[in-house]
Amino acid sequence: MDIKTLVLALALGNLSLCAALFFFEYESRKSLSLSTWAVAKQLQAAAWFLLYLRGVVPDLLTGPLANVLLFAGMALDAGALWEAAGRPGWRRYLLPALAGSSFVYLACHVLEVEPGARAAAGFLIVSGFFLSGVAALAVAWRGGSMLRRYLVVTMAALSLVVAGRGLLAASYPEGWSWVGPVLLQGVGFGALYLMMLTNAFGYLLLSREKLQSELARLEVVDPLTDVPNRRGFYNALAPWMALARRPGMPTALIILNMDQFKRVNDSYGHSVGDLVLKAMVDICKKQLRDSDLMGRLGGAEFAIQLPRTSLQDASMVAERIRCAIAELPVRAEKAMIGVTASMGVTTIRADDSTVTLFKRADGALQQAMLHGANKVVEAPDVTIAEV
Repeated sequence: MDIKTLVLALALGNLSLCAALFFFEYESRKSLSLSTWAVAKQLQAAAWFLLYLRGVVPDLLTGPLANVLLFAGMALDAGALWEAAGRPGWRRYLLPALAGSSFVYLACHVLEVEPGARAAAGFLIVSGFFLSGVAALAVAWRGGSMLRRYLVVTMAALSLVVAGRGLLAASYPEGWSWVGPVLLQGVGFGALYLMMLTNAFGYLLLSREKLQSELARLEVVDPLTDVPNRRGFYNALAPWMALARRPGMPTALIILNMDQFKRVNDSYGHSVGDLVLKAMVDICKKQLRDSDLMGRLGGAEFAIQLPRTSLQDASMVAERIRCAIAELPVRAEKAMIGVTASMGVTTIRADDSTVTLFKRADGALQQAMLHGANKVVEAPDVTIAEV
C-alpha cells in the first residue's frame, strides 16, 4: 500500500466512523464525550481528504489547513477520552495547547522553515495530543480492565513511534543508515493509521464495556436510592449468613417500612414520594457505619445489615434512625412533609435461612405497625417464642 492510498484509507475510515456514529445515535441523546469524539473524527476525515488531494488543490489547503484540522481532531480525540474519564476541565488545557501548537506550525510555514523541521513539528504535535488521550485512559489504570490497559500500552507505543519518526525526519532528512526517507514516511503514516484504528475501536469497545458495567450494576442496585436492591442485598447478606454458624458477635438485621407512605404518593404525587424515599435513605446512612449496608426490598420497605452487632445494640441503632426520620421533615416544593418509619429488629442465627431470617424480622415489623407505627420492635428470642 503506497502512501497516497494509506492517506485515502485514513480519510475514508474516519468518514465511515462519522456515518456509523450518526445512525447509531440518531434517535437517542448523545453523550458529550461521544459528541466530542464524533466532531474529532469529522475534522480528521477532512484533514486526510485534503492531504490526499495534494497536488490537485492549492498547497495552502493541503498543507497548513490540513494539518491544523488534524491537530484539532487529535486534540478533541483526547478531550473525548478526558470527558469519558469524568474530567470536564480538559478544555482549559487542550484548547490553549491546540491554539499554541497551530500557531507554531503555521509560523513554520510563514517563515519557510525547512520541510524536515515542519514535518517533525507536525508529528510531535500529533503525538503530544495522542499521548494526552493515553493519559486520560491511564487515570483509571489501577482499577481498569485488561482492555483499558492494553489500549494504554498500545497507544503510548504508537505515540512514541510517531514522535520518533518526527525527530528522525528533522535530524536525518536524507535518512539514517539503511532507513531511507520513503521508509520513514511509510512508518510514520502507518503508525498514524494504526493510531486511528486503535483509537476508534478502543473508544467504542470501552463505551460498550462501560454500558455493560452499568447494566450489571443496575441488576443489583436500586436506581432511585442508589442502594442495593433486593437481589443485591441478598447477595451481600449471604456471607454473613454463613458466618453466623461460627461463634462470635452476631450480625443484626433491621427491616424498615415507611408509615403511611401511600398517603404521600396520593397527596403529593410519585415524584415527591421518590424525593421522600431518597431523603430517608440519606438520613439512615448518616446513622450507620461504613461497614453497615442498607438495601431497598421494594416500595417503601428497606433492610439494614449491621455486622457484628448484638440485638440490643441493633435496637439502639434502629431507635436512633427512627428518631432522625421523625425529627427531619422533607422539603418538597412548597410543602414540608413529616414522615415516620416502623422497624423490626433481629439477629442472624446459626440455623437461619434467608426465609426464616426475613420472616422473623418481618413479624417484628408487623407488630410495630400494629401498635401504632413509628416504633421499633425486637423479634422475640426462640426460647420465648416456643413458650
